[in-house]
Amino acid sequence: MAKIAIMGFGTVGAGVAEVARMNRDVIASRLGEEVYVKYILDVRDFADSPYADRMIKDFSIIENDPEVEVVVESIGGAKVALDFTRRALLAGKHVVTSNKELVATHGRELLEIAREKNVNYLFEASVGGGIPVLRPLFQCLAGNEIEEIYGILNGTTNYILTRMVKGGISFADALKEAQAKGYAEKDPTADVEGIDAGRKICILSDLAWGKEVSPAEISMEGISSIHLKDVDIAAAAGYRIKLLGRALRLEGGRQAAYVAPHLVSESCPIATVDDVFNGIMIRGNAVGDVMFYGRGAGDLPTASAVMGDVIDAIQHRAKRRDLGWSQGADLVAAADLPMRWYLRGDFSLDDARTVCGQAEELAQGAVITGTMTEVEAKAAAEKLGAVSMLRVL
Repeated sequence: MAKIAIMGFGTVGAGVAEVARMNRDVIASRLGEEVYVKYILDVRDFADSPYADRMIKDFSIIENDPEVEVVVESIGGAKVALDFTRRALLAGKHVVTSNKELVATHGRELLEIAREKNVNYLFEASVGGGIPVLRPLFQCLAGNEIEEIYGILNGTTNYILTRMVKGGISFADALKEAQAKGYAEKDPTADVEGIDAGRKICILSDLAWGKEVSPAEISMEGISSIHLKDVDIAAAAGYRIKLLGRALRLEGGRQAAYVAPHLVSESCPIATVDDVFNGIMIRGNAVGDVMFYGRGAGDLPTASAVMGDVIDAIQHRAKRRDLGWSQGADLVAAADLPMRWYLRGDFSLDDARTVCGQAEELAQGAVITGTMTEVEAKAAAEKLGAVSMLRVL
């Protein structure tokens, strides 16, 4: 029997306990032994919980119990969770997490501790919730040179944009609806300003190319300034506006990563990913484009990925997963990447072509430019008096 502990009994932690209970027999048959939740750590009281007899408030109980092999960290944030994760790894315990902030900002350090202690630090659920994407990236696609990763990495913003398209409502109204349904937090900043997606694209980039990309180093732009008129124009012209995280491998081993809203052609599979679903495209030089799709959040979908890591850690007791990344990514700023741009304002197509050289008209006063950098696009937008400016995938 493999004994585990759960730190944090919120949405994810409770989901992990439930998956361990309801799929106990299936897990045991696949693993060859039962997985038993011995402790659940939380500062709150859960007297009515079926797990009340396993609730503790002192982390040192987990830290010092040699029977606990795997610790599930579902506290969140990068303060208490960081301290407890360090201590669990140093105590020789495998740690599994869904905490994208912790992995994106401290993953290199924690993976190094895990290597030194010959234990696993696994985080499949930190990027796509229930979508398996990290393990395929470092295992199934290991024979590829990864060229590009992009996708919808945040279900909250995708729900808001979907409602703007299909419901014809403003960003503010769509956000209120998302909060009422529990898809958005009371303070939605991390979601709607691209911070959550930024952490996830950093993790994907770290794994794809083995060099650390910190969230502090990349550009993150959200959807709070998206105007309903632009959503309508894009939809009428065969495009959808999506918030994308994007990472690219450039010539000479240089890299780029950023988050921003894009116009995406409806011919691209990502364009049809709606509501709270996520969709992630990975391009390899041998396999071409591969898409991963599913629920990017929620208690049981996320717990599914966490439990997969728990099983993986137990299966790799003797020989740990060789994961890690080093410092020193050679980053190119998103502003220096040449791409097409959507501009809208009170100007004619001839005006746009005079200023931009190339321009495709989507509607009166709305065009897609030829390829140019952000600096060039901003200069063109200023000359044209454009009131909206978006990237085009």
